[in-house]
Amino acid sequence: MLTHIRPAFTLLALFTLLLGLAYPLAITGAAQLALPWQANGSQILRDGQVVGSALIGQDFTAPGYFHSRPSAAGYDAMASGGSNLGPLSQKLIDRVTGDVAGRAGVAADAVTTSASGLDPDISVANALDQVARVAAARGMTSANLTALVTGQIQGRLFGLLGEPRVNVLRLNLALDAAN
Repeated sequence: MLTHIRPAFTLLALFTLLLGLAYPLAITGAAQLALPWQANGSQILRDGQVVGSALIGQDFTAPGYFHSRPSAAGYDAMASGGSNLGPLSQKLIDRVTGDVAGRAGVAADAVTTSASGLDPDISVANALDQVARVAAARGMTSANLTALVTGQIQGRLFGLLGEPRVNVLRLNLALDAAN
């Protein structure tokens, strides 16, 4: 019986060390060498303190800040995921109708959630739609704020994939620095 158990335990120990220790350490080391900023969570710093990640949306509700997309997860990374509400769901229709009320011509991403519920970016149209509100709250001119938004636009990936977008955290940090 030991002749069968010993090789099994030897392989268990070997693969535990190999796949549970050596492989994760090798991948972590390679990531730290090749892409250290991304490997550490794409953290954004202000005055040496981490204020967020470029990849995770935050809930900005003050009128003097640009607002992120609505979140089906309440901006909780542990509850990340879409609402799974279909296009005919009355709950979804009621939520979007309430968000759109009194806001004619609003950008689609201002009232729809992303698949993860934690999208850090908004469309350029959404950012520009918010300029008047933020300018009034901050006492800035719309022209200065529009220039700030324009300076924060990130283009398409490889010039081909996706749409131009604005990272809300970076935009709000630039807004704080400018005003």
